[in-house]
Amino acid sequence: MKVHSLYVYPVKSLAGIQVPYFEIDDFGPKGDRRWMIVDGERRFVTQREIPGMARITTSFTGDAVSVHIPGEGDFILQQTDQELRVLVWRDWVKAVEGEASASAALSRFCGKELRFVYMPDSSFRRVDAGRVTEYRRVGFADGFPFLITNLASLNELSSRLDASVDMRRFRPNIVIHGPAPWQEDHWHALEIGETRFDIVKPSSRCIVTTVDPDTGVKDPGMQPLRELSGYRRAPDGVIFGQNAIHESPGVVHLDDSVTVIESE
Repeated sequence: MKVHSLYVYPVKSLAGIQVPYFEIDDFGPKGDRRWMIVDGERRFVTQREIPGMARITTSFTGDAVSVHIPGEGDFILQQTDQELRVLVWRDWVKAVEGEASASAALSRFCGKELRFVYMPDSSFRRVDAGRVTEYRRVGFADGFPFLITNLASLNELSSRLDASVDMRRFRPNIVIHGPAPWQEDHWHALEIGETRFDIVKPSSRCIVTTVDPDTGVKDPGMQPLRELSGYRRAPDGVIFGQNAIHESPGVVHLDDSVTVIESE
């Protein structure tokens, strides 16, 4: 078992970046989902509401995050000193507002008033206490620092569809190849490279999986969610992938070995 691919998502629900390695800090993958988009009510906005956000690409310029907004151009996201509370799922979190020009371009592209916001180091959003008893933090990810998926499970799903489905629809951080399809259901802990990951919750999937990551259009002919719902439904929802937390800082590289250290 080895690491097949790695992804970082600098801005929640915008296009991610496939990378050869990433560092792991207290939040998870360094730079992952520290930025987010909110509406006029300071509530988070994702591809669930605006599928076209998938067309906004991201990149790192040194430690800074850049976004390319179609028809608007390139912007380096910059923090201001304006603090505000923002809502991501059920959590009200301290954030700082992004510089106005990027937010204005984003608003024009999406056709509604939106703002970029950033989670500073001084902000603390706790990982779901119902799943993790340790007092651990997470950025603006849905609930946990890592999503780990299995390439063979994707291929098994694709075999049931009219066309192959792209792993990017599921927005993982770590994709593993080597295990049989759905073996990840039985994992409790992994060692990837030199870092331990505890599997804490199956990942329930939503309508974002129906959005084409290249066009930002919901594709009625490609329905991985509908297919999964026929045979991957569990108490947590329709499942693809596993959420995880990390034991310590470190680095994960492509082709790192993956060892199951606890399983059913």
